[in-house]
Amino acid sequence: MRCGSSLLPWLLLLSLPLSVFCLQCTEPSPIFNFGDSNSDTGGLAAGLGYPINLPNGRTFFRRSTGRLSDGRLVIDFLCEYIAHHCHAKSNPFPCQSLNTSFLSAYLESLGSNFQNGANFAVVGSSTLPKFVPFALNIQILQFLHFKSRSLELVAAAGSRSFINEEGFQRALYMIDIGQNDLSNLFAKNLTYPQVVKRIPLVIAEIQSAVRALYDQGGRNFWIHNTGPLGCLPQKLWLVQSKAGDLDSVGCISSYNSAAKLFNAALLRLCQQMKSELKDATIVFADVYAIKYDIIANASKYGFSSPLMACCGYGGPPYNYNTRVTCGNPGAQACEDGAQSVSWDGIHFTEAANAIIAAKILSTDYSTPRTSFDFFCHR
Repeated sequence: MRCGSSLLPWLLLLSLPLSVFCLQCTEPSPIFNFGDSNSDTGGLAAGLGYPINLPNGRTFFRRSTGRLSDGRLVIDFLCEYIAHHCHAKSNPFPCQSLNTSFLSAYLESLGSNFQNGANFAVVGSSTLPKFVPFALNIQILQFLHFKSRSLELVAAAGSRSFINEEGFQRALYMIDIGQNDLSNLFAKNLTYPQVVKRIPLVIAEIQSAVRALYDQGGRNFWIHNTGPLGCLPQKLWLVQSKAGDLDSVGCISSYNSAAKLFNAALLRLCQQMKSELKDATIVFADVYAIKYDIIANASKYGFSSPLMACCGYGGPPYNYNTRVTCGNPGAQACEDGAQSVSWDGIHFTEAANAIIAAKILSTDYSTPRTSFDFFCHR
């Protein structure tokens, strides 16, 4: 890795408009995240003992942490941003609301700190089918247990080591899910119309999750749409026979079209819920637009071969093979992940995640245009 590549995230943050930094968080406010591998900070490894080996984690953590990337995920950068802008006047432990900034996986029993919230996201999660580990509705049930137990401990001991009712009300609730729902539907060899027909069912599950959190007092929601599924090296390797279905960038048009229809429905849902849920702030972040721009204009961001995995097997054009995946025997990682968009054929490198986070923080991709730290101001 180039010596300067570790400075990239902060250089990107410094490039943000001054208005993004005008306010600092004035209240310690937790974050609760629900989703899949795009934001899993260790749930799969803790919950199922599934080994996620090096070179995962090599760039920043210098060890595997259960994240499917060479370093930090988008959620890590967003949490770091909040932590560095936390200044709680009444809090004797400044920035304690995001201690060391990273969210602990809910399923991680050792070394976790849940004062700053919890991460319920787990690799492979989807909205459907329900009641299977770790579907979105299961993650919501886990949160309900977490909240109930936290309030019990606060009531019993008056401990400030646990989140109280006010903390749950001030918290930010993030949802980043849907990619696996679309992926699973296409994997079943359903036709494009059949996939599209099922999108409302997925949207309904996200709506149900938001309503459940709202009924528990949650008022601050940040919802990511799904990325360009058809640009993932894994998908391109799996459906090479569909060469006629590629767009000008080299991505699978039908997969991306389904993702865009899903995203349009999700945006409509967010706008609908804004009018239905009194006092709720619901922000929709267009991650698809950010990711597609990075892939389509890779050289502008210092990347090369945006449709080829850094860590995988097989070499160009995709360096992916479902039988030899990153972290397993036979797979090899490129020397400098900072030059790659895709880490393992499905997930993004830390360098790409840093750009995605910086663009989210710019507010240019949020509807309504809202600063990410809106939830920690009074």
